[in-house]
Amino acid sequence: MRSLVSICVVVGALIFIWYFAAFLLNSTWALDKAKRAGLELSSKELLLDTLSQDKPKLPAPHQVGLELWKTTVEKKITSKRSLVFHSWITLSSTLVGFLIGTSLGILLAIGIVHNNAMNMSVMPWAIASQTIPILAIAPMIIVVLNSIGVQGLLPKAIISSYLCFFPVVVGMVKGLRSPDKIDSDLLHTYNATNVQKFWKLKLPTSMPFLFASLKVGISASLVGAIVGELPTGAVRGLGARLLAGSYYGQTIQIWSALIMAAMLAAALVGILALLQKLTLKRMGMA
Repeated sequence: MRSLVSICVVVGALIFIWYFAAFLLNSTWALDKAKRAGLELSSKELLLDTLSQDKPKLPAPHQVGLELWKTTVEKKITSKRSLVFHSWITLSSTLVGFLIGTSLGILLAIGIVHNNAMNMSVMPWAIASQTIPILAIAPMIIVVLNSIGVQGLLPKAIISSYLCFFPVVVGMVKGLRSPDKIDSDLLHTYNATNVQKFWKLKLPTSMPFLFASLKVGISASLVGAIVGELPTGAVRGLGARLLAGSYYGQTIQIWSALIMAAMLAAALVGILALLQKLTLKRMGMA
């Protein structure tokens, strides 16, 4: 009960700050408009105007909520105006990129842990790869792939996997190195092979680290999918909604797409958290 009250208090405080920021940012336009019309606004009129503008600098929470309702509930999911439709386009490339990045990250982590040459060579390159801004590399990836006829979902998935694989590599390396020496010595006394040590000890003990990195990776993968939609001038996906909103100054559309992306990320992380709970419980680690 206390945690529920705390959550409500935090959410209420954030909404209040949001409304206050919207009032401050939108009041300048409302006052300028009234001045040009030769009107003098009362405090109530100023407040109502700042929270009901068509193209505000910062839309109020109720404006974003109304836009979300219109573009999810009141639109068919096959409509190009539906956020559900655009979310599915982004989600598909997110999941493909997440699968590619996770698989690559796990394989690299296994190689890094079991091969000193890979540890000395691959790990520094993996770290260095994250210093390249994704906004700089995404257009190059799309242009190169387009030049060889690869279009559609795959370029966005590759960008997603680029952001996704690094947290998985770091988490799995830490997890595979986490078993205590006494446990490794015990398996050694039973004359266990390296393969048996991996499946019986290293992989099970790495599960908490893997799921923690997967939660970070799925969020990064979603960001990569959205970024991958921006340089192409896409007409579908949450990135396309953000792009269209920026072209026409539709800040309400931009914020509704951002909130939808946040909700999508929260849902994906929640699913992984549930899988983590079930998996660790099945393994006797929860």
